[in-house]
Amino acid sequence: MSLLSQSTLANKVSISGVGIHTGKTVNLNILPSSPNSGIIFKRIDLKFNNIVVPNFENVSEATLCTTISNNYGVKVSTIEHLMASFLGLGIDNAIVEVDSQEIPILDGSAKNFVKILKEVGLKYSDVPIKIIKINNHVEFQEGDKYISLDKSNTTLDIEFEINYKNKLIRNQKNKVNIFEDKLEDIYNSRTFCLYEDIEKLKALGLGKGGSLENAIVVKDDKILNDNGLRNDKEFVNHKILDCMGDLYLVGFRLIGSLICRHGGHSLTNKLLRKVFADQRNYSLIEIKGKNLPHSLINNRHNFKSIA
Repeated sequence: MSLLSQSTLANKVSISGVGIHTGKTVNLNILPSSPNSGIIFKRIDLKFNNIVVPNFENVSEATLCTTISNNYGVKVSTIEHLMASFLGLGIDNAIVEVDSQEIPILDGSAKNFVKILKEVGLKYSDVPIKIIKINNHVEFQEGDKYISLDKSNTTLDIEFEINYKNKLIRNQKNKVNIFEDKLEDIYNSRTFCLYEDIEKLKALGLGKGGSLENAIVVKDDKILNDNGLRNDKEFVNHKILDCMGDLYLVGFRLIGSLICRHGGHSLTNKLLRKVFADQRNYSLIEIKGKNLPHSLINNRHNFKSIA
């Protein structure tokens, strides 16, 4: 995070794939966009009211994926892996055109999104980036599920823990620094499910496009995918990937420290709604200067508050 001017894609990219829940073939275009426009989704299969803004307040469903809607009921679902790619690569502005409701799942991770976006490259403007800095500790608990967001100096930390009864997954925990750590293991980690849950998904009308090509399937103590796991913390790392995407629904890069135990899309969204319900919990800051110092982010010589 050394380049502090807003970025977009250097050129248009096109991606096709299947929606993991709808099972439909989806065509996706990601286009460059102007500074301060943010990330915008556009349903090009619809002629009217087809713009959907990826904002935590627009999350209409959070069961097994993140779905956003506009005021006319137009939806875009399973946006989290693409949004995580935008956040991790530092893409501030883009138009995402999609000809169906669901973003393609590709291989179940963000690996291919990141690869394609890196290949096309980024274009930087002369407009400074804006960030949201967390000022106060905010937490949310729901049964044994817990999530909190606290202030940080210069980065976004995500610490995530999962605990499954399944004897292969069991307990996993990891912590990453989003702006400084290498994120390949996070990007490469695929969505997963238990074999015994597949019929439940189908009964809910979900997982119609799921396969061993785009999801890890765990049966008892075995991985049914031919090549096994990509890294030894792939399960919790995928949860971190999802969390990254859901956090980018604040509209800007976030400076804070998040801790989550046994959470998911819904819990993250509930936390964000609680954080932004009180303006004292956060500041919107425009960065001035060439580099983000590794000292205090609230250095008044480098940052100008705009809210």
